[in-house]
Amino acid sequence: MKIYTLHSKQNLPISITEAWEFLSDPKNLKTITPDYMGFNILSGADKPMFPGQIIQYIVTPVLNIPTKWVTEITHVQDKKYFVDEQRFGPYSLWHHKHFLKEIPGGVEMEDIIDYKIPMGILGQLVHPFIVKPKLDEIFEYRRKKLIELFGVYKE
Repeated sequence: MKIYTLHSKQNLPISITEAWEFLSDPKNLKTITPDYMGFNILSGADKPMFPGQIIQYIVTPVLNIPTKWVTEITHVQDKKYFVDEQRFGPYSLWHHKHFLKEIPGGVEMEDIIDYKIPMGILGQLVHPFIVKPKLDEIFEYRRKKLIELFGVYKE
């Protein structure tokens, strides 16, 4: 069983409060997800984030095939971190940790995702050609969109 890790960091020139308010609001996921992903929240985004919150989405990650994705917010520490875990969806495992840290002149966002691809060895074979590039592309889109929304961090 192969478990992969995606690690991403980005600094933004905003306060930790502004970063938290944006990133912890599930409705903003659509804003930072490429349009071609067909991201649409079905339910669960009507309240501020809390442990136990179930959020249901539709995404079209590959070949324009709509896929239902259900995540649970399992941990929340105000203005510090939150964790979402897939309960149903395209991965065998999806555990996504979002960390925020105040830095001089802004905030550092850090994402650590541990994930497992379904379909055993076949999944492992397609990972470097389909899954990893797609995740990298999504996070690059997010990085650019956050700069567009909040500006470039200057040290």
